[in-house]
Amino acid sequence: MEYTQLGRTGLKVSRLVLGTMNFGPQTDEADSHAIMDAALDAGINFFDTANVYGWGENKGRTESIIGNWFAQDGSRRDKVVLATKVYGNMGPDREAWPNHDKLSALNIRRAVDASLKRLRTDHIDLYQFHHVDRSTPFEEIWQAIDTLVRQGKILYAGSSNFPGYKIAQANETAARLGTYGLVSEQCLYNLAERRAEMEVIPAARDYGLGVIAWSPLHGGLLGGVLKKQAEGGRRASGRTVDSLADPAARTRVQAYEDLLGKHGIEPGEAALAWLLTRPGVTGPIVGPRTSGQLESALRAVELELSEEVLAGLDEIFPGPGPAPEAFAW
Repeated sequence: MEYTQLGRTGLKVSRLVLGTMNFGPQTDEADSHAIMDAALDAGINFFDTANVYGWGENKGRTESIIGNWFAQDGSRRDKVVLATKVYGNMGPDREAWPNHDKLSALNIRRAVDASLKRLRTDHIDLYQFHHVDRSTPFEEIWQAIDTLVRQGKILYAGSSNFPGYKIAQANETAARLGTYGLVSEQCLYNLAERRAEMEVIPAARDYGLGVIAWSPLHGGLLGGVLKKQAEGGRRASGRTVDSLADPAARTRVQAYEDLLGKHGIEPGEAALAWLLTRPGVTGPIVGPRTSGQLESALRAVELELSEEVLAGLDEIFPGPGPAPEAFAW
């Protein structure tokens, strides 16, 4: 496994991030524990979750599965860089519990204590804002975060799904207050969805944030979906179905699979390896449902894409270009 520092911090994390969103809804606890065992054995030390994972009536379930895994072996927690998120409503009724979501100081305080209890740990290494909160000023957010840092409950703060200007607002406010600010941004980024290159990633790099890419296979679209369909494999669903309904998108995916087939490269592994070449990217989040999917993701770390392949990928999935040139003269 390769390691890198998370943004401008001294924290060393693996180039692959273990995503746990499937733990509970799609992968039972025993299999989830097996995947975490395999990830740790392979050197993956960066685990990502969120308080709402488990979803619906089971929100919080994923954090509990991770906490139970930590409790089985006290040495595990010390080896893991643990990241979770706050924003989603954790109350039983959205209307009846208006202060159980978003980024008010009250909800941050309540949510971190609840996550610590479910995760069965005394601190969270990276506490991420799952979405922008347009109603809460960053002065209030940083006051709450600084309190948690002093209490030893969290070490670093990160963002997720922030536009570039919000990254700038957050860290300019932090600088004015004399606090550390955001150290990471977790955003949607992959070959088929490159809009983050326009402003989000440049802002993250300028402010010293490590970029964590979620949905690196774009919901399975970049995982060899057409070949799998032709072979009678797992049917596409969700974002993948919507994308393939567009003839132009389907043509691009076919060209992508043909290019990689020519070079004997598995599409899913290529999509991950491509992200590992991108400036500013700490690593992609891989969310395996099975140990086999984890093994495939691990091979991507050692995969070196040739200049010919990289050029071909750029031709099939061109980026938007930098701002403002992408939309101005």
